[in-house]
Amino acid sequence: MASKSTDYYTSHANALKIKQDYQREYNKKPAQKKKRAALNAENRRRNTYGNGDKLDVSHQQGGGTKLEGQSKNRARNRGKA
Repeated sequence: MASKSTDYYTSHANALKIKQDYQREYNKKPAQKKKRAALNAENRRRNTYGNGDKLDVSHQQGGGTKLEGQSKNRARNRGKA
């Protein structure tokens, strides 16, 4: 069974386009690029970048990073915009 948001965006193509346009612009922001580059560099340092182990480096609330399953990390961060 798909999530409510998946069902919504599947049946509302215009809403999906608006969301994708917003996300595309958000990901271009310098702060977002810097954050993404830092996490990629940390992934490389920990030898987990691009090796298919399903792990991400995740920022922690109090600062710092930790390795975490990519699905858990990305699901939690999906709601932030």
